[in-house]
Amino acid sequence: MLNGRTEHYIFNRGSVIGDRYCEEVLLPYVRLFRDDIGPDFIFIDDNARPHRILAVEELLEGEDITRMD
Repeated sequence: MLNGRTEHYIFNRGSVIGDRYCEEVLLPYVRLFRDDIGPDFIFIDDNARPHRILAVEELLEGEDITRMD
């Protein structure tokens, strides 16, 4: 993380599905970023289908990560 930003994550193979998005992006990057920012952290995504599946919603809720609608 550099100055409140992370580098782009590139999926090297296959399609991006919700479970993969959770495991490869949300858990390792967003969780740590949220912890670094603190209680004012609000997660913003681009509403792509993999970002809006139930697994993502449950993960964000379980990690107490607020998402901007």
